[in-house]
Amino acid sequence: MTEIADIEKKDLLYKGKAKEMFTTNDPDIMWVHYMDQVTAFNGKKKVQMQGKGQTNCEISSLIFTDLAKHGIENHFIKQLDANNQLVKRVKIIPLETVVRNFASGSFEKRYGVEHLMAFEKPVTEFFYKSDELDDPFINDFDAEALNVATEDQMKRIRDIALKVNDRLKEIFSEMNVDLVDFKVEFGMTSDGQLILADEISPDSCRLIDRTTKKSLDKDVFRKGLGALVPVYKELLGRLEKVEDVQ
Repeated sequence: MTEIADIEKKDLLYKGKAKEMFTTNDPDIMWVHYMDQVTAFNGKKKVQMQGKGQTNCEISSLIFTDLAKHGIENHFIKQLDANNQLVKRVKIIPLETVVRNFASGSFEKRYGVEHLMAFEKPVTEFFYKSDELDDPFINDFDAEALNVATEDQMKRIRDIALKVNDRLKEIFSEMNVDLVDFKVEFGMTSDGQLILADEISPDSCRLIDRTTKKSLDKDVFRKGLGALVPVYKELLGRLEKVEDVQ
């Protein structure tokens, strides 16, 4: 692997809703740029917000670093500056893995249950990554039939996601925050290792302040509850005070 100091950004490979991915002079390393853009409802609602990319980049960098310290292998290598990271190049498995500790979002709508009903144990769900199909719900058998993931990969994804949930709950508890749910993605490295990828930020989590019951995540934007970036900065400030994450 090329020395980090010698890594150079090359061609734009992919532009998503919140990040741009660039190749580098090392085939196993990608350059990630977090954009000052926020979207909701599969990109149907889109706004530019200065400072949003930097805040998410810093939050995700801290969390991925912490997860690695706790034995959860992931793609994060280094934060370069305010909006840019280096990560291991992976082939993303086209699944969104969602872990829920409380009822919210599509689960709440699907089953008509009380908002923020607490679960006795976490609920793990999978969604097929497809903007054209609006990311439909998918189960293990569907994933195997579509050659999205093998039975063993699905089991490993579920196991890792639950370990991530355990650690995230510990982190956010120290911040006086309840982890309602979160979305993660996984990918395969060039040597065939399945690892955690993408990002973990208030874009991909639902977070509720235990005292005020206010949202500290992208629901602020989805539901028009106020300015988003100050909320993200507040969350980053709390995260930076968690000693174990430093």
